Amino acid sequence: MRCRLCPETVEPEVTILNLTILAPGRPDLVLPIPFVPDDKGHAFALKDGTAYSFRFSFTVSNNIVSGLKYSHTVWKTRVKVENQKVMLGTFSPQQEPYTYKAEEDSTPSGIFARGSYSARLKFVDDDGKVYLDMKYSFEIRKDWPA
Repeated sequence: MRCRLCPETVEPEVTILNLTILAPGRPDLVLPIPFVPDDKGHAFALKDGTAYSFRFSFTVSNNIVSGLKYSHTVWKTRVKVENQKVMLGTFSPQQEPYTYKAEEDSTPSGIFARGSYSARLKFVDDDGKVYLDMKYSFEIRKDWPA
């Protein structure tokens, strides 16, 4: 039997708003979540051998989220080429979105690095609650898309 006078613990809610790809000398590429694929099914395209970083914005509501982390795994032709896991921290609810900027990285270069990649982006807390689990594909090209 539930106590009617006892307050219910409200679960935290985390909403990932967008992902922004930052590359020197290029306009910021803001991708709303979920991604909208192009006619080839890719969420975005990057130039090979280029420095880039990404930034994402998210909101927390209802309650404190403890131990929020994200993982990002990338495959090319079913071979895992990258696996990142990053602890973001503990966040309390607020009206303004939180922003996280990842460290700069660079895309692989050369003819064999070009082509389609598949990826999975996942946000989860210490309790194992999943806030986003998204699969998508992207492309690495010789040149930036027009």
